[in-house]
Amino acid sequence: MSDLTAEGCCVRNAGIALLVGMRVVIRAREFESLTGIVRWLSGEFCGVEFDRPLRGAVVDHLVHLHATFTPERHAVG
Repeated sequence: MSDLTAEGCCVRNAGIALLVGMRVVIRAREFESLTGIVRWLSGEFCGVEFDRPLRGAVVDHLVHLHATFTPERHAVG
């Protein structure tokens, strides 16, 4: 997961056939499962819009825990 914001994130596709508009569940150890909709696809990456926005403190905590998480305000490209 990268480019994390309260509204969504970029996810690396783990070999799963995804389509724009598809509902997905993102599971990680640090937080409960997140549900959302695939909004875009580009190669092995996709953009997911969360069903419910994350609180700012949650985003900050996850970015602090994982150096690979880039908050959108600092994302390059």
